[in-house]
Amino acid sequence: MAQQTQNNNQNQPEPTNINAKDFIIGTLIGGIVGATTALFLAPKSGKELRGNLNEQAVVLREKTGQLRETASQKGTEFANVAKEKASVAKEKTSQWSQQLQDSEFVNKVKTLRSVEADAEEIAVTEDSDGVGAEATEREEEKVQS
Repeated sequence: MAQQTQNNNQNQPEPTNINAKDFIIGTLIGGIVGATTALFLAPKSGKELRGNLNEQAVVLREKTGQLRETASQKGTEFANVAKEKASVAKEKTSQWSQQLQDSEFVNKVKTLRSVEADAEEIAVTEDSDGVGAEATEREEEKVQS
């Protein structure tokens, strides 16, 4: 049953997302085609038509320049915000790491690890020479204190 649902989900096409860039490009292309069509279908002399085409080309060039400037500014702003947030995140992570290293919890864990290692050494020594019960008791006292 779960496999059929999974197969059905795989067969469905994923929804397409139209982002702002695609919309702007489509709008520009549509505007250019529409303006060109209107100019060619308008009853004007050749000289007037060329003049209108030149005017439209100048307007289009200006609009394109404005869009390029806006995109550049937005990109710079976005990059600055991303750098700032990354810097803040790095600083917070560094602070948390330092707090964790300085915390009492870490010191207790280190102490427990060293005590466990000592206890293992004593157990190995006890197995080999039969002595070590007194040392084990001393280690247990250290852990309790």
